Amino acid sequence: MIGDDDRAHLRRCVELAAEALGAGDEPFGSVLVGPDGRVRGEDHNRVAGGDATRHPEFALARWAAAEMTPAERAASTVYTSGEHCPMCAAAHGWVGLGPIVYASSAAQLTGWLAELGAPPAPVRPLSISEVAPGVRVTGPVPPFDDEVRALHRLRFT
Repeated sequence: MIGDDDRAHLRRCVELAAEALGAGDEPFGSVLVGPDGRVRGEDHNRVAGGDATRHPEFALARWAAAEMTPAERAASTVYTSGEHCPMCAAAHGWVGLGPIVYASSAAQLTGWLAELGAPPAPVRPLSISEVAPGVRVTGPVPPFDDEVRALHRLRFT
């Protein structure tokens, strides 16, 4: 069940995705919320500089591994504008973070990019559950998925 706090965090993810797009990057944004409900970190995509691993979910997983105890990580939630790619899902699983709530799914993104004539991703899009089956996921979450779609549309038009 998605509550008001979840919606607020997803709203911030979409804002971060828009910031990334405004900076000339791919529109993805993520927020890490600790067990006490406080935002512990946030980031957006930074792959435009040439390092294709600079995804916000990956950065937050690395930060959590360095700064949080295993118990804190397990009780934390990652909110994100788009479902984790396989690299980010693996990092999430290896670090032992808790649930993921995403605005739009990898399947949605794949369809949108095909509609827009964009090149396919260099890595096969897999669901988080295929990569990290022990992670609880919620998504996609309307109307945030439509807002993320609009950002991708802006990117390719």
